[in-house]
Amino acid sequence: MSIEAIAAEIERELRAQGNPRVGLGQKADREKHIPDPPGPRIKLEYLGARVPVVRSTTKAALRAHPVTERGELVALAERLWDAGVYDLRLAAIDALRVHIELLEAGDLETLERFVREAQTWALLDTLSISVLGPLVERYPQLVATLDRWAEDEDFWVRRQAMLSLLPALRRGGGDFERFAGYADTMLEEREFFIRKVIGWVLREVSKKRPDLVVEWLAPRTGRASGVTFREAVKYLPAEEKARLTAAFREGRPA
Repeated sequence: MSIEAIAAEIERELRAQGNPRVGLGQKADREKHIPDPPGPRIKLEYLGARVPVVRSTTKAALRAHPVTERGELVALAERLWDAGVYDLRLAAIDALRVHIELLEAGDLETLERFVREAQTWALLDTLSISVLGPLVERYPQLVATLDRWAEDEDFWVRRQAMLSLLPALRRGGGDFERFAGYADTMLEEREFFIRKVIGWVLREVSKKRPDLVVEWLAPRTGRASGVTFREAVKYLPAEEKARLTAAFREGRPA
C-alpha cells in the first residue's frame, strides 16, 4: 500500500472515531494561553479523537501495512503532519515513535520543521520525549543543534532544547550540565512554558539525583519564578526543601 493510502486510512478511521464536542474542548485546552508565534499562526482542525484512539489507530495501520524504510516513514509522517489536523499530527509523531529505530541524524531537519510548526505543548511534549530525545541520545552530535535551538527567537524552539534532554535525565543519566546551561540562560524569561519546563526537568532529575537539583537551584532561588521553583522542589528532601523555600520567599540565594 502506498504512503498516501496508509495516511488516508488513518485519517478515515480518526474522522470516524472523532467527536466534535471533544475536539472543541481539545482546541480550547491545547491553544489556551499560547502567545502569538514569530510567524503566522497555523489553524488546526481538531477531530476530537482521544490520544489512545490515535495511538491504536496508527499502530494498527502500521501493523497492517508495514513501513520498513526510513524514507517511507518520514514521508508518512510529513503527509500526516501537513494535513493541518491536530489528530493527524499526533499520529505522525506516533508513527515516528513506533519506528524510531529507522530515523537517522539527518532527519532532525524534518523534526525541526515540526517543532516550529506545532505551536502547542500537546504536540511538542510528545515529540520531544518520544522522538527527539531518543534521537539525540543515539546521535550525540545533534546536541549542536540543541545549542542553536536554545538561542532561537521562538520560545517553543528554546523550550524543546531543554525538553529533548529530559528522557535521558529522568533515567538518572543524560547531560545535566548542558540542560543547566540552557536553564540558567532562560531562568528569568517571563514565558510560562519556559518557566514550567525548567521546573519540570528539575523535578524529574530530583527523583534520582536530588543533590544535583539542590546544588543548581540554591544560588538561583532569588531568580527563579514561582512556577519553576514549585516544580523543582516538589520531591526534594524536606530539610532541603524548607531551606530553599525560605530563601525563595526572601528573594535571595539559599
